Amino acid sequence: MSSKYILAIDQGTSSTKTLLFDENGKVAAKGSVPLKSIFYGEGFVEQVPGEIYQNVLDSLALCLADFKRGGGKPDDIQTCGISNQRETFVIWDDQGVPLHNAIVWQCKRSVDICSKLSADGLAEMIKSKTGLIIDPYFSGTKLAWLYQHDQKVRKAIDSGKAYFGTIDTWLLYKLTDGQSYFTDYTNASRTLFFNLGTLNWDQELLNTFGLSALNLPTIKPSSFFFGTTDFNQLMPNGLSVTAMIGDSHAAAFGEGCFRTGTAKATLGTGCSILMNIGPELQSSGSGMISTICWSTEDQIAYALEGVIVSCGSTIEWLKNELGLFSSSAETESMARSVADNNGVYFIPAFSGLGAPYWDMNRKAEISGLSFGANKNHIVRAALESVPYQIKDVVAAMEKDTGIALAGLMVNGGMTSNSFVLQFLADLLDKTVTNMGMPDVSALGTAYLAGLKTGFFTGIAQLETLNSDKTTLQPAVDKIMINQAYNGWKNAIT
Repeated sequence: MSSKYILAIDQGTSSTKTLLFDENGKVAAKGSVPLKSIFYGEGFVEQVPGEIYQNVLDSLALCLADFKRGGGKPDDIQTCGISNQRETFVIWDDQGVPLHNAIVWQCKRSVDICSKLSADGLAEMIKSKTGLIIDPYFSGTKLAWLYQHDQKVRKAIDSGKAYFGTIDTWLLYKLTDGQSYFTDYTNASRTLFFNLGTLNWDQELLNTFGLSALNLPTIKPSSFFFGTTDFNQLMPNGLSVTAMIGDSHAAAFGEGCFRTGTAKATLGTGCSILMNIGPELQSSGSGMISTICWSTEDQIAYALEGVIVSCGSTIEWLKNELGLFSSSAETESMARSVADNNGVYFIPAFSGLGAPYWDMNRKAEISGLSFGANKNHIVRAALESVPYQIKDVVAAMEKDTGIALAGLMVNGGMTSNSFVLQFLADLLDKTVTNMGMPDVSALGTAYLAGLKTGFFTGIAQLETLNSDKTTLQPAVDKIMINQAYNGWKNAIT
């Protein structure tokens, strides 16, 4: 057994996972605890701040118990990193008491505020500063809603006694008994308060939201000494926190998006594609979000992000509503049982279309049906829709930046479908790499924490770790795959 370990806390929307990684980047122990969300009203989603904090402690306790059962010694744990659900935030008073439940990134309460900001002609100013579009997804408009509708929150903000933090900041504040009040560039970049050009909070934006007296955390690189904690006596000797980063960005780092042109795609219910565009900030004219990919004290990598609304959810719909198969595992053999899609295309706009189209009024449809088509063609078309959408996003990113995709790393539930991954490699005409690591956000956090402490010597060493990956090469005739893609473009436009 290795003698040195890094603790990684991945605080997600539905659970907290805590893992220990050894010097080779391998998992030595793990604990996971589910987390409740509160759903009510017209798309309101909240979580209890104290429960989020306790969730972290409970998952850590399980991880440490697992570690000890395997003969591990807690004193061999060197440092800790935190990754988190990104846009979810907490607001608390000067005594550290939450003023309201945490508002979750999924919450839609600020739709009307977003509409008003857009109607007031502020979309371009906000995008030029933050890289983001005006959307309830991001923290700022939901805090503005709280300010307008909750007198306790309004009074605390106006008196300068309200403290804002995304979940990384809230956990750090709690874990250090209020001694550390920090966030990192990635989490700051999801708030609508952060200026990507200056790498600091933007007072004009805060004034625009009516939040000029709000207390905000100090912003640092993702790999940084953020403080020390004993995790409420679970680690009596104390442990340094040397990384904080948003979960999708942590996944990009864990996947190995260290170089310009590398990208990751998380194939889950939806799909988030994050492409490292290097040390220079670039904006998108194609509906992409500009953001920070990851950062150390020596280096900042910027990124473009594209969000696909329907990915695995399309396959679930075919199973649950049309009954075309009983398990998603069947879809791979169904797709391979036919030579091609027989001209059938599936537009998965169940909740509209995301990047690069951003047509939220579009409806889902299946086109090209004939008596020669059967359910296998429909399933194949649905699976193909995922690579087609990723290709659309990648092409838009390449056009925006002039940077060619160097390679795509993938993670998430759909990566178990080798038909999808091979079709993706063929369509992109690039390698597609699957690490097969279910907790890649935690891995990226551990990497960043280890870089700060010298546990890892640098990017060159990280590139040698977790090398047992599956890499797929393009394997079909380009004319055939281009014809298929042209059919998709005709169907979607």
